[in-house]
Order: sequence, then C-alpha cells, then structure tokens
Amino acid sequence: MTIAVRDLHTDDKPRWLPLWRGYLDFYKAAFDAALAELTFARFLDPAEPMFALVAERGGALVGVVQCVRHRSSWTEADYCYLQDLFVAPAARGQGVGRALIEAVYTRADAEGLARVYWLTHETNAEARLLYDRLAQRSGFIQYRR
Repeated sequence: MTIAVRDLHTDDKPRWLPLWRGYLDFYKAAFDAALAELTFARFLDPAEPMFALVAERGGALVGVVQCVRHRSSWTEADYCYLQDLFVAPAARGQGVGRALIEAVYTRADAEGLARVYWLTHETNAEARLLYDRLAQRSGFIQYRR
C-alpha cells in the first residue's frame, strides 16, 4: 500500500494524538493534555514557525514528523529543526520514516531553508540505521539545563 505524506489537518487530531502519545511514551516523557492541545494548535497556525506532516496509508495515520523553523547566526536562511519523528510500531521498517524525512527535505528546499537537522537518543539504534543513510552525523553533543 502506498504511503502518502501530507500536511497535518484539523480533522487529524484524533488520529494524531495516539502517535504523539507513542512518541512521548518512547522517550518516557509525561503526557500533558493541555500541552497536546496547544502543540496541535501551533501546527495549524500559519503565524507559528512550526509545521507537522503525517504519513497516511489505507486511511490510517502511520507516522508523524513535527518541525520548527528558526533563525541562525551562521546563515541568512532559516534552519529546520526536525523536532519529533514517530512511526507507529506496526508500520516500522516499511519506508514510513524515510518518506517523512524526505518530505521534510522537500519542504525545506521549497522554502529555501539552509539546513535540516535533528537529535535522537544514542540508544535509538533502529532509527539511527535509517538516519545514517539519510543524513550526516554532525559530531556535536547536546547539553541542556
């Protein structure tokens, strides 16, 4: 069955929410219903520097990618931070993650963005196999407070 990647729509919310929860569960992060509402609304607001794409197959959402556009002091053009990528467990290994990342690349190219980048946990070995084929590891280590 074909994977169609498209923008997130208002009526996707009931099908987006399980993907969002799955992503948070994977990273052992707490789910906050009010924050989920705000996050979903931000993706649909054209004034926000965020966007979300979904992968659909057979009428079901099987993946989501959520991105933030931001300025850089290194380039004139903005960057695209691919903040969240999640594929439903039953759809993994079937090209969904690749399709979502490539759709982000296409969007970034169309918008003239200078860079697409993302982070993943070092233990996310399955996803890293894909990422190593689609991008270059920068060698940077993240620090946070």
